[in-house]
Amino acid sequence: MKYVAGLSGDRPTATTPAAGRSASVADLSTRDRVTQLLLERGATTAAQLGSALGLSPAAIRRHLDAMLADGDVLAREQTVRGHRGRGRPAKVFLLTDAARVRCGTHHYDNMATAALRWISRNGGAEAVEAFAADQVAALEARCRAAMEDAGDDPLARAEALAGALTAEGYAANASTIASGGQLCQHHCPVAHVAAEFPQLCEAETAVISRLVGTHVQRLATIAHGDGVCTTHIPTQPGRARSGKTVTTVRTDR
Repeated sequence: MKYVAGLSGDRPTATTPAAGRSASVADLSTRDRVTQLLLERGATTAAQLGSALGLSPAAIRRHLDAMLADGDVLAREQTVRGHRGRGRPAKVFLLTDAARVRCGTHHYDNMATAALRWISRNGGAEAVEAFAADQVAALEARCRAAMEDAGDDPLARAEALAGALTAEGYAANASTIASGGQLCQHHCPVAHVAAEFPQLCEAETAVISRLVGTHVQRLATIAHGDGVCTTHIPTQPGRARSGKTVTTVRTDR
């Protein structure tokens, strides 16, 4: 038997481990309600949140502290216009940009897809390819700088590239396999857009080829429904030539 604080934040109550797990689910539900209120109201005090949700000051503070620790909210002093009474102004809480994105209030993917459709209609496939190449140019430059001391071995360069891509938010790793090497990216920031415009994947694969210094094969992509973007680096490849050095091999799921 153990004691946990109830959502009301008043007195600890006895509970079994199974009930403790239920309390965790309830906590998550309450945090969702806090998030929704902050989304609707903007900067709000703890007292206002607690009153709207029917929570005690201790309970709402517990949830806000957890959300602060997770980077979902930030706190700042309340702006007071006109005469201000004694004492420090109350703190207000508001959602961070990352929390707002998770709420689905932004539609960058839809806008990017619409923009590429317009480019495709008015400039054709070549214009889309040029746009995709231009978009990854800055990423290539940053990764190349990060790989400056990686040497010439393609597998060593792939490992260095994985570190550079991880720093860019791609959650990448490289490994050695029987037929050479493998670069895996567990996150793709443009997956939804690339599902309709594979030129984005092709431009990225061309960048990987140039940075690793050899011909590579893209075996799978998140954009096409695979769990991971996987790029194969053959054991005895020739040097990558300028221009397109991309081989894309689609694997059935």
